[in-house]
Amino acid sequence: MPETTVRAEVNGRQVERRVPTRAMLADLLREQLGLTGTKVSCGTQVCGACTVLLDGRPVSSCSYLAADADGGRVTTVEGLADGPELHPLQRAFVQHTALQCGYCTPGFLMSAKALLDTNPDPTRDEVVDALDGTICRCTGYLPIIDAVLDAARELRGERAIADHQCAEGGTCVGVPVPRVDAEAKVRGAARFAVDTSLPGMLHGRVVRSDHAHARLVGVRAEAGLKVAGCVAVVTGADLAGLYPRFGHIVPDHQILALDRVRYYGEPVALVLAEDRHAAADAAALVEVEYDELPAVLDVEAALADGAPLVHEHSYSGDSITPVTATGDGESNVVAVSERHWGNPDRALAEAHVVVETRTHHPMLYAYAMEPYNAVASFTDGSLEVIAPAQHPFMVARDLARVFGLPHSRVRVTSPFIGGGYGSKSYTKIEPLAAVGAWWTNRPVRVALDVEESIYTTRADSADVRVRSGFTVDGRLLVRDVDVVLDTGAYADNSPQVLQKAVARCFGPYHIPNVRVRGRAVYTNTAPASSYRALGAFQTNLAGETNMDVAAGRLGMDAAELRRRNLVRRGEEFIPGLRPMDADLVADLDEMVELLRPETREGRLHGVGFGCGANEGGSYPTSTAMVRIASDGSALVLSGSAEMGQGSRTVLAQIAAQELALPFDRIRVMQSDTAVTSFERTTGGSRTTTLAGLAVFRACHDARDKLRAMAAESWNVDAATVVVEDGRVRAGDRDAGYADVVRAWFGPGGGEVVGLGLVRKTGELAKLPVFWEIGMVGVAVGVDPDTGQVDVDQLVTVADVGFAINPAGVEGQDLGAAVQGIGGALSEELVYDGPQIANANMVEYRVPRMGDVPERYDSVIAQRRDGTGPYGAKGGGEGARIPVGGAVAGAVARAVGVWPDRLPLTPERVWRLMRRTGHLDDVAEE
Repeated sequence: MPETTVRAEVNGRQVERRVPTRAMLADLLREQLGLTGTKVSCGTQVCGACTVLLDGRPVSSCSYLAADADGGRVTTVEGLADGPELHPLQRAFVQHTALQCGYCTPGFLMSAKALLDTNPDPTRDEVVDALDGTICRCTGYLPIIDAVLDAARELRGERAIADHQCAEGGTCVGVPVPRVDAEAKVRGAARFAVDTSLPGMLHGRVVRSDHAHARLVGVRAEAGLKVAGCVAVVTGADLAGLYPRFGHIVPDHQILALDRVRYYGEPVALVLAEDRHAAADAAALVEVEYDELPAVLDVEAALADGAPLVHEHSYSGDSITPVTATGDGESNVVAVSERHWGNPDRALAEAHVVVETRTHHPMLYAYAMEPYNAVASFTDGSLEVIAPAQHPFMVARDLARVFGLPHSRVRVTSPFIGGGYGSKSYTKIEPLAAVGAWWTNRPVRVALDVEESIYTTRADSADVRVRSGFTVDGRLLVRDVDVVLDTGAYADNSPQVLQKAVARCFGPYHIPNVRVRGRAVYTNTAPASSYRALGAFQTNLAGETNMDVAAGRLGMDAAELRRRNLVRRGEEFIPGLRPMDADLVADLDEMVELLRPETREGRLHGVGFGCGANEGGSYPTSTAMVRIASDGSALVLSGSAEMGQGSRTVLAQIAAQELALPFDRIRVMQSDTAVTSFERTTGGSRTTTLAGLAVFRACHDARDKLRAMAAESWNVDAATVVVEDGRVRAGDRDAGYADVVRAWFGPGGGEVVGLGLVRKTGELAKLPVFWEIGMVGVAVGVDPDTGQVDVDQLVTVADVGFAINPAGVEGQDLGAAVQGIGGALSEELVYDGPQIANANMVEYRVPRMGDVPERYDSVIAQRRDGTGPYGAKGGGEGARIPVGGAVAGAVARAVGVWPDRLPLTPERVWRLMRRTGHLDDVAEE
């Protein structure tokens, strides 16, 4: 492979390296210089995560040749700080919580540095303009804007950046403490799975199907194996002796194609080579012979009489979740879910007004900015995998089944995760890396690009029909709902998405008569799975549009119609489930009160709002350990995953509060199946409530053990010993934790281990663990000439019981709502025949900084009515639920017709306006 020499100054140090002539600057920085703070995401100069400064100019290092940096001066995020002193930009990002997962943070910092170097006093619009080419999927951008403006003020000497810490007196909950992982992320020191490199590691490249449905006739790898550096080509035929499929509900997903392929992009072979370039070259030469079969590319085709079957038989295997699927190989329906109570037919007949709406919610891509990747190795008969997995214990169980290993012989570690939003739930590409390591007996890394990641998983599309019957005074009598999800080629988590969709489609309303039928359907498209507020956001669009249309038919205010029908606190509105634990009417009133649209000349204006309720918490199984060392500091062990939601900080706050220790004396370790305690999942906004409750209980268990140890050492009755304010006392005896531990263990010391367990019993016996509320309002402006929709104001209500870290709660709500805005206005995966036409970040357009509203109002409802510590409930998904319906309602009020599908792109809105005559009116003016 041709090489060239690059000599450059990197972060003030002269370097000289031989690199392949086709290597990018990011390759030089990350792979040869170990500067992994620079991240690669889109690979196409779109997302900005890879931004570095070259001679003071911001460049995209993922698409800038390393050779072109010869003789240049390169600055990366690692060179931004002055030794231990953070740059003002870095400190501002920490204090404004302007980062969550942190994967995009280096790119923002370097772009902002370039801006402030040339414009030390930028306006808000100038910040937005300069940073609009950098994407964040977590924060919703507004904290980033504030951080840059605040840093500019400090650099000009006008104002120091405010510092937030735990309050005096040891109060560490209910206050906006900085994230414990923030400094590592702003320095570029945080390690993600994609940053992992092991000695002797091979690189994997996947050969993918170019057919939607075909029999696999043969794979010819001879030409690929001749490429210098190519070590092996693994196919499905090589997996004899292994369990060759995975799946936590239905083990239907092939690791590598066995006898057929079921979607365009399905893995057929895994090429393993000494470096990425050799793997890519060899993969391009692998030839695959197919016998094409008829394909079903949408649910209508899949449900038609005589439709070709995506799967011709059912699958057996131990399900990892209690959700079941019904796929039997006789139809393309993989799962059915139903709910029914009352007498819907009679209620529809008796209703004063019956309103029917039909909506289509498109396929979406979550775009977690760290693409799918995994590193696997076999050591002493044990499998070790490092991957950005939200559910490492579930992945370990899936891998144990593949290789026939005891669970104790499979270790899955999830370091910092570069965004998840449900898309990194369950097993994804970990088996590919694992079979590569098994086949070669060497460590193997498989890292996908964005296009491959899109073909790995997406969100289910949904076709929903809602019929609602109302009394003359606007009371909901009945809802009759039909839901059809496009699951794609494999079940993944879609049976559970369906179950949630069916449970959430009728909204948080009191309805005496309900009938819902839902079906998840196999198609020859990319597999669908979880996405933030799974099931709820797909069906909320239809339900809330139905409420808005009904309000018009009844001559009522849309907010008043909802107010009359919202479930009251303590009311059981779904038979057998937990009664409503929130004051929805108060939440609605606060949201409506803050929604104040401002008009602009030449624009059409509208407001919209929506309500939703999510079954939060998933299944209540959690454990945690708290280890108090002989110096009195504490280590918290939790199997939960940190993917940007701030769980590491919240768990540390709980431990600091309950142990009355300084915040900096607590360390939290997460997501290692061999080291941390068991955690079933990280999803459903469960971590604060359930993992937090486990940590809370572990702290109290540790305190009980300290009490017993002191009683024994001091020869006093344990009932007289108290643990408070970080001290252990009995009578006139007073000691710190360290003294008690050393006194009990003797020379050399020891530790106290507290264990906290959470399971489905007591207050958690009735599901859901809590109701996560979605309450969102928007004001929009529509350009009558182009159909462009801008969200001018956003209002969210986070009903979280108690905000352990208010800054984190607000950031989660804003981030979720902005993701919803993307799904409402621009995001949609479009199939053109067998393949996705926009499987890239150029044509699949997620929100940019310029797309977010200038006005954002956040309400945090704290009534301490949750089942978690201090009355907390989870947050982070609620605001995602109703945004699509709220935006649709606002656009409808602006243009005069109700849309029935998302996203509301300029073309779609322009066509809506043409139907209503708005364009003719504008032309006449």
